Amino acid sequence: METTIDHDGATLFVEDLGAGDDVVTLLHPGLWDRRTWDPQIAPLTEAGYRVIRYDERGYGRSSLPVPGEPYSRIRDLAAVLDARGVERTALVGCSMGGSLAIDATLTFPDRVWALVPVAAGLGGVQPTAEEEASYADLETRYEAAVEAGEAERAQMILLEEIWAPLGMDDPAGAQIKRIALENLQEVTMDESGAERLDPPAAVRLGEIRVPTLIIEAEHDPPDMRRLTDLLEAGIAGARRITIDADHVVNLRAPEAFDAAVLPFLAAHRPA
Repeated sequence: METTIDHDGATLFVEDLGAGDDVVTLLHPGLWDRRTWDPQIAPLTEAGYRVIRYDERGYGRSSLPVPGEPYSRIRDLAAVLDARGVERTALVGCSMGGSLAIDATLTFPDRVWALVPVAAGLGGVQPTAEEEASYADLETRYEAAVEAGEAERAQMILLEEIWAPLGMDDPAGAQIKRIALENLQEVTMDESGAERLDPPAAVRLGEIRVPTLIIEAEHDPPDMRRLTDLLEAGIAGARRITIDADHVVNLRAPEAFDAAVLPFLAAHRPA
């Protein structure tokens, strides 16, 4: 079913799919929206899971943040779960969604039965001097496009040079491109009111006790793969796998993704 949830000044668009007792919540990456999870819906629901996915504030069919007004993506997620009557869930999140999944697990660990961060961000990590230098030219060109009001060109710079280096001419790449270009509001979105987890996740990974599967994108840039190293080192008992894909792993390589994630979820499914 499709529904909307009004919470903390935002309207969030939510899909609640399947009829299983065990819930899996899918959290999408920035630049994109909930549709990046399209390939996973049938495998998960056919495996007997109830699946929650939603457009995060500012993406897809959800409303934009109000400039300067405080909000929390963690509270947004909790509000979605509360509104749908979900007490416990597995959290599967890509990039920004992976960072949110980690932060939420630290915030309400009793509500999470498994964690799958995919090419995930990690709050509290600062870029190295080498990383900053490697992005300097790209950032200059990106900012110039934004200032010129050319949001599509700005988004394409990111796609071509960071997030989709395997190309966008094949069906998966075309979908990655299409969803990103349908979220051009993200380029100029005012996120000044966004609240951050304090202390950040980077210094709290040792608190995570739920079963964790870390998925790395083999063709992600080095700074993102460094975050995967930090996650593996910081989360006790975490398992790490690398998939031959670029950033939106589950959309680029859905078969390999499902082959990794479905057995992991089945092994840790609540009794």
